[in-house]
Amino acid sequence: MNSTEDTGIRWGTHAARGVLATTILGSGMAMLDGTIVNVALPRIGAELNASVAGLQWILDGYMLALAALILVAGSLGDRYGRRRMYLIGVVWFGIASGLCAAATSTEMLVAMRILQGVGGALLTPGSLAILQASFAHDARARAIGAWSGLGGIAAAAGPLLGGFLVQVWSWRLAFLINVPIAVAVVLMARRFVPESRDAEATGHPDFGAAALGAVGLAGVTGALVEAPARGVGDPLVLVAGLLGIAGLASFVAVQHRSAEPLVPPALFRDRTFTLSNALTFVVYAALGGVMMLLVMQLQVSLGYSPTAAGLAGLPLTVIMLLLSGRSGALAQRIGPRTQLVVGPIVVGIGMLLMLRIAPGASYLGTVLPAVVVFGLGLATVVAPVTATVLAAAPDRYAGVASGVNNAIARSGGLLAVAVLPAAAGLTGEAYADPVALTAGWRTALIICAALAIAGGLIALGIHNGVLEPPAAAGPDDECPHLGECYHCGVEGPPTHIRGGGTPVAGS
Repeated sequence: MNSTEDTGIRWGTHAARGVLATTILGSGMAMLDGTIVNVALPRIGAELNASVAGLQWILDGYMLALAALILVAGSLGDRYGRRRMYLIGVVWFGIASGLCAAATSTEMLVAMRILQGVGGALLTPGSLAILQASFAHDARARAIGAWSGLGGIAAAAGPLLGGFLVQVWSWRLAFLINVPIAVAVVLMARRFVPESRDAEATGHPDFGAAALGAVGLAGVTGALVEAPARGVGDPLVLVAGLLGIAGLASFVAVQHRSAEPLVPPALFRDRTFTLSNALTFVVYAALGGVMMLLVMQLQVSLGYSPTAAGLAGLPLTVIMLLLSGRSGALAQRIGPRTQLVVGPIVVGIGMLLMLRIAPGASYLGTVLPAVVVFGLGLATVVAPVTATVLAAAPDRYAGVASGVNNAIARSGGLLAVAVLPAAAGLTGEAYADPVALTAGWRTALIICAALAIAGGLIALGIHNGVLEPPAAAGPDDECPHLGECYHCGVEGPPTHIRGGGTPVAGS
């Protein structure tokens, strides 16, 4: 067992509050940026004369860099220090945000967003890995719940703050606001966050594998974004698609052959780890599509100002604040499976209620009920799924597990933003036409609701005892693993079971 299970930070202490505040503020900065940019898209498109594809790349350029590099970033944190990589990511993100604010063209903004995504990749897995490595075992789910709830406020408050900033001056403030936040996070991290790393890690992360993954994601995303405008048979689309598929296939093959894989394949032998990541992918794909289009639908089709569009989502902020921490604590007590089944289904129901958000719809009778149901579903699922993924992996792989989960979440959002507009019939300048946007909005909602509900069905196979503290191995205990067990670290006949006689994997 990792020593932090006995000697880690206890809940309610000054140290716990300091670590939580630092990780929430840093990761919240990245979450805030994403939702602020969503609200600013119509103004960015108008000022920079961007097409739908240009707006997609403003979102996808960031998410592409984030998803492509987040795995190697998590591994870097495990090897060289989680606090160190977190701080580098925060500083990088702050500088890149300032450069985004100075962009004078769509192409320049996309390039700076890619740079910003590199910083996001370095800081995002670090926040969760720091919590997993720093807190005592019985406090982790609660800490992750608080991180999810309070950090989720940043994402939920983004539309409101973004709308206000856009109206006060310009969409450029949506990026400039990150600079003072980054400075505050650096000062807090140096004071409150202990350094941690995987003492067993040797050598260097597999940068070649990371490059293959980056090429794979870039190729697939590029093909999906450009295909609607250029056509599937366009040489650029074909080459990008083939490179993407080859890159992703090569990445998987390299991981299976490598002695020091970037993502240990043994992690995916645990059914709970695999299923909770699959749930993450489909739910975050659904969220990515809805959050991109909701603020546009409110502004373009219903005539909301940017600030009013942001205020429309305020109940989501309140719900996440009040319930996410409690949701994490409940999962610790009763197991996460119920929440992971019910939460995505409720999210899907909220999306179906959004079908009524069309020109002429009232806020109280139409928008508010949908947002409330949507928020209840999010508060139910977000903290438990994050805690489940991390609990299903050995502590030594906290950074890798967090990186995998974040990469999968970002990839889901990335592909949703790339695919949904075309699937919903939104191409060219259609986003500026209320009739075309409303028709595409409804098609997108049905697709996203189906994805979210599928996530709840996936969760039926998740082991409900995964958040229980692991029991010490007894001389007669057996483990279902063959070969090297990544949970007990033994080569040959495995030697332990998780607390209560429940197998670690395949249960």
